[in-house]
Amino acid sequence: MEGGRKSGDMDVMGYLNAFWVGGLICALAQILMEKTKMLPGRIMVTLVCTGTVLGAVGIYEPLMEYAGAGASVPLLGFGNLLWKGMKEAVDQNGFIGLFMGGFTSCAVGVSGALVLGYLASLIFQPKMRK
Repeated sequence: MEGGRKSGDMDVMGYLNAFWVGGLICALAQILMEKTKMLPGRIMVTLVCTGTVLGAVGIYEPLMEYAGAGASVPLLGFGNLLWKGMKEAVDQNGFIGLFMGGFTSCAVGVSGALVLGYLASLIFQPKMRK
């Protein structure tokens, strides 16, 4: 027991926080899609850049501690991951870290997405749209 709570109570609150924060991020992205003339690709880039800026000013890390996967899984979390990798690489390697940090921090996630996407395409045999 921590602080008078059972560990199971904390798990339920963690799930709820992840759900509502992740849902809010997705709802804001959906509002952008429906209320603006921005194309989906530009919205995705905007979300990644927003996550990077929020990470740089120190706002995103506390949000990730509060919401867990609700904040780390959406595209805002990807932008924050790029920022963290770039910051660490700059601290270790200087200026060249600007160019290598983001790639090394997200390489496993991007590689996993590519491999799993390829396997899914073999299993489900996608058809090209015309």
